[in-house]
Amino acid sequence: MTTAPTTPRMRAVTRHRLFWPAAVLAVLLTANLAFTSDFFALHLKGGHLYGSTIDILHFGAPLILVSLGMTLVIATGGIDLSVGSTVAIAGALACLHISEATDPGSLGTVLGAVAIALGTAVLLGIANGVLVARVGVQPIIATLILMVAGRGVAQLITDGQIITITSEPYKLIGGGYWLAMPFAILLSGLVALLTALLTRSTALGLLLESVGGNPVASRLVGIRATRLVALVYVFSALCAAVAGLMVSSNVSAADGNNAGLWIELDAILAVVIGGTSLNGGRFSIGGTVLGALIIQTLATTVYTMGIPPETTLVFKAFVVITVCLVQSPNFRAGLVRHGAGRRSGVRPSPAAAMTDREAGA
Repeated sequence: MTTAPTTPRMRAVTRHRLFWPAAVLAVLLTANLAFTSDFFALHLKGGHLYGSTIDILHFGAPLILVSLGMTLVIATGGIDLSVGSTVAIAGALACLHISEATDPGSLGTVLGAVAIALGTAVLLGIANGVLVARVGVQPIIATLILMVAGRGVAQLITDGQIITITSEPYKLIGGGYWLAMPFAILLSGLVALLTALLTRSTALGLLLESVGGNPVASRLVGIRATRLVALVYVFSALCAAVAGLMVSSNVSAADGNNAGLWIELDAILAVVIGGTSLNGGRFSIGGTVLGALIIQTLATTVYTMGIPPETTLVFKAFVVITVCLVQSPNFRAGLVRHGAGRRSGVRPSPAAAMTDREAGA
């Protein structure tokens, strides 16, 4: 009598787009207890909060920022492969400015460095947006140009060397604390909250989904798709620049060769894990944040379990594939049909299976 009403409710919960990313994240976090008994323990030392979960949020903050920008780009049916190079360029410019300043520790010097990095990111985003929206270059090609050239530009800025700096105000961005929490966590959380409010409390989110879902129809109803597409590439570049400031600030150095290397691939994985369609249209800010945390938790779990470095990428790929399959409604429906067929001893005919797939589509 009590189980009947529960079934529809449970189905509604499991069909929510955030259920499976949250469930996978919970499983990964819980699995660490087998190797670290105090994994969820939090400690307050010197007014600063420490713990494994805090470390995941802290080190995952740059990926969260890059993934947020990538989400809106993918929502319009595009892709941005240049975010890793933008991370490197932003960090290199900021550290170069601080290293050449007469007073590296002054607030004015740091604000100038941040302004230079963000201003350059806007120009890079405009370049990508113009190539995609105005010129009509395919997004993967347009951003691939900056991905390759931008890494070279970052190395030219640093002259092929690692620029080290000493600046307490700049250290706050990626390695400092505020209100007992790492400032990077607060900053990435604020950007995620503002992005969610902007896209879900205004018409912007609907416009982005319209442009990504059917660009021809959106243009016919009067939506200025060109401006929207250019805007999301600028936003993506800005998010990547802030991530670059975080990365260089955390280590007090700029490495044009390795900073942000392959972060664009992790960002795309985080967006996909979060439930955003690569075909454009449907997107989820909350799912992207969960996807980024899954990627970072996975990296932490690999180190906790002592998995050899040479097999880390294979393990990571296996987990990501599993997560994507678990989220697929067609895959879950196939497992249910297969299990029901084995219990009843009757296998569904190919025609019936085809009918089920068509109904699900």
